[in-house]
Amino acid sequence: MFSREEIQRCIIWACESEVLSPKPGNVNSVSDGHNMQVEDFIQSAHAIAPALTESNNSVGQRILLAVQATREVVDCNTNLGIVLLFAPLCVAIEQCKHRDQLRDKLSEVLKALTIDDAKYCFEAIRLAEAGGMGKVQDQDINDTPSVTLLKAMEQAKDRDSIAAQYLNNYQSIFETGLLNLTFEINSGESVEWATTFAYLYLLSDSYDTLICRKQDKQTARIVSQRAKKFIDRCSKNNVLKSFSAELSDWDQELKRDAINPGTTADMTAATLLVYALTSNEFQRTFMCTEQDVRSLNTYNLP
Repeated sequence: MFSREEIQRCIIWACESEVLSPKPGNVNSVSDGHNMQVEDFIQSAHAIAPALTESNNSVGQRILLAVQATREVVDCNTNLGIVLLFAPLCVAIEQCKHRDQLRDKLSEVLKALTIDDAKYCFEAIRLAEAGGMGKVQDQDINDTPSVTLLKAMEQAKDRDSIAAQYLNNYQSIFETGLLNLTFEINSGESVEWATTFAYLYLLSDSYDTLICRKQDKQTARIVSQRAKKFIDRCSKNNVLKSFSAELSDWDQELKRDAINPGTTADMTAATLLVYALTSNEFQRTFMCTEQDVRSLNTYNLP
């Protein structure tokens, strides 16, 4: 249904749209942060696209190759969560004859994950040097896994929202992120603000597990409550862009305190990829040659 080149364009568009949207607490086109810059994410997006679309490779192999490709262009962890979420989606879309089959095929891909997938994935996590992982008694990332990748994700689901998506067939991404992103875009909202809106919905819907690991659950709860306040205010016939100054202030506050809702950002990127792979509107409006992708994301941000 999609050519390899088309899936790569979707990957790049999703990654660039995520990082360029003004999401509070994350690196964005208005404000860098957490010792990373927008260009780090742009380079990473282009690096992972070929690795994630090697059709002869398994989910685990694609994860490892994508992290290796990332480390060749940047010396920081820009996209481990994105890669973990993108790899099964890329395998699933290759098996689809129609866009509306994506979630069913995704379920099949996740259920078919193997111990080898886990071994490749654990190696990728170690290479990415992900922060806040901690030490666990069973299936620790520094050990050789003895279970399938799906089983390993099951053991991690309570401390990591990305792992939880493997268990619920990307429920938050399809039913919270995609629903709200699509609604906003169909209502005439720009991609960058629709992305930020979906991000805030995801953030208000569940505590960001990166914050839980790096700070604590109470901090994550406060951040989620703050996101919900913006969502509630938007429901009173206000557009999110009208709160751009307040969002910018919150963005700086979070970065000053080294609070990064990074798991939610990764889930937002996956939301954008699902939108790109399933939306007829995307195919009409945004599908283009690779060199044109970045021009689509040259937004007029405040």
